Amino acid sequence: MPMPKGYTSDFGYATVSSSEGCLTYREIAEVMTESGDKINHSTARNIFLRAMRKIAHKVASDYEGCDTDAVAEDPRFQEAIQELASEILL
Repeated sequence: MPMPKGYTSDFGYATVSSSEGCLTYREIAEVMTESGDKINHSTARNIFLRAMRKIAHKVASDYEGCDTDAVAEDPRFQEAIQELASEILL
């Protein structure tokens, strides 16, 4: 679903390719399709955001009234998760 007309994000929009070594949603979809799972870029984005929402829900479980959907879609949160994941994988 497209953004409502006149919608502006407070902190910009996250893009998967904003960091070095990352793939765009379209590139992820192409890799998945080549490996046998036919998906498009919007499905790749939806899967990514679903994972971010699960993480945000766990992180915000101690805070009442926290909008986990807004947290999950915040580019700052996504960048922080990416940094944590790359530290763990190193």
